[in-house]
Amino acid sequence: MVLFTVVAGMVGLSFASVPLYRIFCQVTGLGGTPGVAAEAPATATDTEFVVRFDANTNPQLPWRFKPVQREVRLKLGEEKLAFYQATNLSDKPVTGSATFNVTPLKAGQFFVKIDCFCFTEQTLMPGETVDMPVTFYVDPEIYEEVNTRDVNTITLSYTFYPKEEGDKVSAVRQLAKPGEKG
Repeated sequence: MVLFTVVAGMVGLSFASVPLYRIFCQVTGLGGTPGVAAEAPATATDTEFVVRFDANTNPQLPWRFKPVQREVRLKLGEEKLAFYQATNLSDKPVTGSATFNVTPLKAGQFFVKIDCFCFTEQTLMPGETVDMPVTFYVDPEIYEEVNTRDVNTITLSYTFYPKEEGDKVSAVRQLAKPGEKG
């Protein structure tokens, strides 16, 4: 009975490890994972900051995906809205799912998304073009950390992948994001 419990616990932990690791990365900013918040701080600083945008598409996804603007300037703590644009180049509906990261990696915990198209799967009809918003801010505490005082530019990068039926990665993403807005 003890051996069965140990094996069952190990199997359960293996299924829980991906969502737990994702939550850990979001909390700590490990691996350039941005934080998530409901709103920006009440006040912004006078310090100007640059956020650049990058877009990539998996070769199996028949989409054109690009940022609408290459960069924005903002004050630390200021809420900003940016758009990416996706076009379905195929003759059938296609569903995609985006992954994201922030570089430099050490700045990930200070880049905070309020709302993002990446929280949900996106389905585009044949030939359809959509603008996909992301609302974010850069936490003013970025300059309070010794390791990030030299950062004045962050790059937000997305990669879209095709969503396959029974896609286990998408199911894990949904488990790892309780309470996030879509």
